[in-house]
Amino acid sequence: MSTDEERRRRRHEPSPYLVIVGDDSRGDRKHVSPSASRNTGPILSALKPLLPSTGLVLEIASGTGQHCIAFAREFPGLSFQPSDPDPAARASIDAWRGEDSNGNILPALDLNVAAQDWWAAVDGPVTAIIAINLLHISPWAATTGLFAGAEPLLAPDGMVITYGAYKRDGRHTAPSNADFDASLRHRNAEWGVRDIDDVADVTRSHGLDLAEIIDMPSNNMLLVWQRI
Repeated sequence: MSTDEERRRRRHEPSPYLVIVGDDSRGDRKHVSPSASRNTGPILSALKPLLPSTGLVLEIASGTGQHCIAFAREFPGLSFQPSDPDPAARASIDAWRGEDSNGNILPALDLNVAAQDWWAAVDGPVTAIIAINLLHISPWAATTGLFAGAEPLLAPDGMVITYGAYKRDGRHTAPSNADFDASLRHRNAEWGVRDIDDVADVTRSHGLDLAEIIDMPSNNMLLVWQRI
């Protein structure tokens, strides 16, 4: 995809956090997100050397459920706990979960990481927490809440993995990300592409630091946060 095409797509595409109902999924409540359809494969490739063979993985803001079903198929030894504050999203997640042949996906939880003590609803310890396209499509309180909950939930060798668009050293990494940031802030003044350094300031206050940055397609990054 050319730079101009990428900028146009990011400017006009609905938020990847939103659940989009396809004509082929109205009957069983399975919903489809265009961004999830595009990025599931690259994210899976990045996760393969990161995730252990066993344990519990908590996904925050699972959206349609497409990511979770793909992860569960690829990592049959792991258990996956999807979650989302949106009832329509949880219905979609559980509809996708019905296709899970490994039996390693738990029913979707109603979690809002911006809420106080949200982690009390999760039966830890958790091997990994995954948040895809959350930090920029939510208020800053969701970022602070995510890592506040990671502190008590994570196993000693656990990690938090976040995916999306980020700024580095206060600057956007591509013109399309700058356009995307402006579009997000136009939709909601509390949203926006976050700077890695700002996120790291939050994580360190909860005993986590940035261990790895993996460049992903379409000017996204996958960040790995581990205990200090």
